Amino acid sequence: MGKYFCSETDILSGWDQVLMAFWLRYPNPFSAHVLTEDVVFRELTADRRLLSRRLLTKTNRLPRWAEKVFPAHLSRCVYILEDSVVDPHTHQMTTTSWNLNHNTLMEFGLARFKSNQMKAVKGLEYALSKLQKMPPCLLGDQESEKPKSLPPSAASTTQKPQHFA
Repeated sequence: MGKYFCSETDILSGWDQVLMAFWLRYPNPFSAHVLTEDVVFRELTADRRLLSRRLLTKTNRLPRWAEKVFPAHLSRCVYILEDSVVDPHTHQMTTTSWNLNHNTLMEFGLARFKSNQMKAVKGLEYALSKLQKMPPCLLGDQESEKPKSLPPSAASTTQKPQHFA
């Protein structure tokens, strides 16, 4: 039986900035354990949704008791597959991630995964704060653009980036 963890986070910033911060969130001081991120697949669908698959490499120490039982190389790296769907019409982004090489140990690591999820949210907030401090010309000169109204479905809801594992 697989283990899973679901998290939703409300981020009180503009959709464009949250989306940009998501793609620029590594490296950050809260996620030093993330070593690499590689885009494996990216496609823009006919209905203008962006589908992405990324491979992340992270360090992950096993619990002390497990380090004595399992080979040393097993405790060094974890490979995470992350799928995301960005829908600009509904202003929703959904991500799903899988631990590829420590599946059998996940029942022991769920608390750590939850802790790392909180670090990921802090890292996203860190990237967002860096974007908000950028000069307007680097953010698409938003001050010179006319304000755009949100679609009715997006205006009544807050953004909820979703992370599933």
